[in-house]
Amino acid sequence: MKRAVWVVAASVAVLTLTQTVSLEAGKSTGTSNEDFYKQLELFEHALAIVRSDYVEEPPAEQLIYGAIKGMLGTLDPHSQFLDPDSYTELKVDTEGEFGGLGIEITIKDGLLTIISPIDDTPAYKAGLQAKDRIVKIDGEVTRGITLVEAVKKLRGKPNSEVKLTILRESEGELKDYMLKRDVIKIESVRDYRILDANIGYLRLSDFRENTPKAMNHAVDKLKSEGMDALILDLRNNPGGLLDVSRSVAEMFLERNQLVVSTKGRLHNQNMELRARTTGPANTIPLVVMVNEGSASASEIVAGAIQDHHRGIILGVRSHGKASVQTIFPLQDGSALRLTTSKYYTPAGRMIHGHGIDPDVEVPFVAPPKEDEKDKHAEEVFEQLREKPEPDKNAKDEKKDEGKKAVEEDPTEKKLDPEVAKKLHDDNQLARAVDLLKGIKVYSSRPPAGSS
Repeated sequence: MKRAVWVVAASVAVLTLTQTVSLEAGKSTGTSNEDFYKQLELFEHALAIVRSDYVEEPPAEQLIYGAIKGMLGTLDPHSQFLDPDSYTELKVDTEGEFGGLGIEITIKDGLLTIISPIDDTPAYKAGLQAKDRIVKIDGEVTRGITLVEAVKKLRGKPNSEVKLTILRESEGELKDYMLKRDVIKIESVRDYRILDANIGYLRLSDFRENTPKAMNHAVDKLKSEGMDALILDLRNNPGGLLDVSRSVAEMFLERNQLVVSTKGRLHNQNMELRARTTGPANTIPLVVMVNEGSASASEIVAGAIQDHHRGIILGVRSHGKASVQTIFPLQDGSALRLTTSKYYTPAGRMIHGHGIDPDVEVPFVAPPKEDEKDKHAEEVFEQLREKPEPDKNAKDEKKDEGKKAVEEDPTEKKLDPEVAKKLHDDNQLARAVDLLKGIKVYSSRPPAGSS
């Protein structure tokens, strides 16, 4: 029987890594049947007491659903019981359009935690960040909440409001955010352009069915504009479809190179995904940018690029979400979502719980706020006003020197103002550009002694 496998970054956007495999129920090997049936008798005894002695007669469905939820809740944050409504909701989550806030969430250290906000969504515009803890939803404390319950509370009709109480550990205080829900439409390729020195930039926000087509179009366009190096920006990319992660990675790899492998308890949960073709950008210098909001499929791509020495990973350590959840439908329309295996990079490194360490660590430094810029401008203005007026002849000489410099290098190309601002406001991106410039200079130099 084929069942869908959803590798979930647990989201309000609820994006999933998904594939279809054939699975058979495994036999218990960790506990003897005798011990297991003794424990089952204990459960039956407790169930009988609740049914006979509870103050009101509880519905059978409520007792069984509650027991299953409790059982899966003892395993890990991503193994869950889905009632029929929750299962139906999960099945429509890969359509690419939904009502919500636009945040990926998980349970980390027992707390509801943001993996990353999705570009141009209410959460992103409000300034929510990766690692933010959602302490309350509409005044209700979230400790002990499941991901499915959190999704239900956070979703709603477009234009309806929800109040989130956020704890940002770097600031050490609670802050309320009033967010207005919206229809979330996701475009995987958010931005692509030539930055400087023929270095291309491609921002990927997630991994969806149309992502490979959009990426191929972007890469072809950049090549036609002279691109000879590329920055792939996977920051705050929470993941998506498993097979799409292979399609993205193989654009930079050679045919048959391993992209990712899965290892589980059962033999048929172990598999390898390899590049099916040699990619159109498999030779150009490459930098992949990641941060704490890069999860799941993003980490698969970054791990493959890193292990095959195909490019340089720059930024900070990624999120570390790379376990496989298999959906087991049940007869009444409900389902079990059970962790069945974990992802490993081509070199055999486990991503889950650790993440991908960058080759070049560059923490993000936020640009100064507008009021800080204004204050700095005022200080500079005051300093200039206090200085004596420079000699007019000296000013004329400076002008002549400037004109001469322009005449000596008429081919010098100035940065587009929008690109210049982008590099000024994003120190990680600026560092990636500098890194690729250095690689290009180094690789273009002939070896010593050559003619």
